[in-house]
Amino acid sequence: MFFRRKPPRTVTFEERLETLRRAGFQVTPEDDNSVRVARNGCAAVVTDVPGGGPHIGRSGWVIGPDIALLVDGGYQKFWRVGSERKAPALASQLKTLHEFEEDLREVLGLVSLYNTSLGTTNDLHMYDRVEGRDAGIANRPWQVRGR
Repeated sequence: MFFRRKPPRTVTFEERLETLRRAGFQVTPEDDNSVRVARNGCAAVVTDVPGGGPHIGRSGWVIGPDIALLVDGGYQKFWRVGSERKAPALASQLKTLHEFEEDLREVLGLVSLYNTSLGTTNDLHMYDRVEGRDAGIANRPWQVRGR
């Protein structure tokens, strides 16, 4: 009829990847349905969720071939790769990561939430510096058992 709307066009994952390339991101396939997106020393793993659009997995600073996660130590932020490699996070790196994540979400057409728009969010929090606290009860020698 007169006021008929056109049905919304669904953007495919490949079209989104091409948009990322045009926006200056480096897109590298990882496995069957995920890609590694990188720019300015930051990288993220983006996965195609059937029927749900793109999903941003881990993101962080690139150290060697790995994507380092951001850890808040309470007194300083660190980049962590695995369990043994750790490096301090610089303010310039955090700003670059925040801009990278915002640009990535915008190009992919995802919603930016309020808390992530304020600044960089952390992957892990280790506020107290007690060794083994998050590993479980077996690694807590100070805890009295049997009470």
